[in-house]
Amino acid sequence: MKDYIEANKQSWATIAEEHYKTFKSILSANESTLGQSQIRELGNIRGKKLIHLQCNTGADTISLARMGASVTGVDLVPENIYFATRLAADCGIDDARFIESNVLEIMEKHDEKYDIVYTTEGVLGWLPDLFLWARNVRHLLADDGFLYVVDGHPFFLVWDEDKLPDLVVKYPYFQKTADRFEWIGGYASQPQNAVNYSWMYTIGELINVLSQAGLHIEWFHEFDWLYYKLSAEKQLRDEDGGWVYPEHKGGLPFTFSLKATIR
Repeated sequence: MKDYIEANKQSWATIAEEHYKTFKSILSANESTLGQSQIRELGNIRGKKLIHLQCNTGADTISLARMGASVTGVDLVPENIYFATRLAADCGIDDARFIESNVLEIMEKHDEKYDIVYTTEGVLGWLPDLFLWARNVRHLLADDGFLYVVDGHPFFLVWDEDKLPDLVVKYPYFQKTADRFEWIGGYASQPQNAVNYSWMYTIGELINVLSQAGLHIEWFHEFDWLYYKLSAEKQLRDEDGGWVYPEHKGGLPFTFSLKATIR
């Protein structure tokens, strides 16, 4: 497993600088990189102490800081941390902190407590052990804090992405072995040749690991839109900025969000 994580670390490093440049341009023109549904669900976070797990190069972290939160970003990749710090400085955010760490090990090096543990959009599939992830989340949460997650709905993740909107299973829902990929990038950088690995997760697993870690799911929302563009020809933008396959609008879940608190 360590070899897989190291491969992922090296893969993400290859696109860190391009992500930084892309998100610097976006944040120069826009107040936030967050979708409208996230902003509504998070509510007023001004003055809240927030930790952003798997923060990449910090664009969403900075967007959260602009909403008034006191932010700390965590990422596995040293290049991401370097460019996140640089991006924060570029955007005039002088009180954002960034920590280099595998999120499955953050409890071993960081003891602070947070009002909000935040992790979104393409994060859970990079984690080989969701139970360990949930334990680390619980470690970081203040007693009255909450976890906020947005990610790809596993019902969407089973499909062959190259054949959508046709529904052809490529990644079995109950698969426990890692999927190997030969490239990385595409949504904020050009694809690069780099071996990396991801893992399927199920809704049941997610509910169970949070419960076992002592968390209570306040709500679980499902959406018919995807948070990124897979195909400009086949997807349309909805009013909240999500990407919809017209054939499946109102019919299939593509994204979910949840809020969990300490029991």
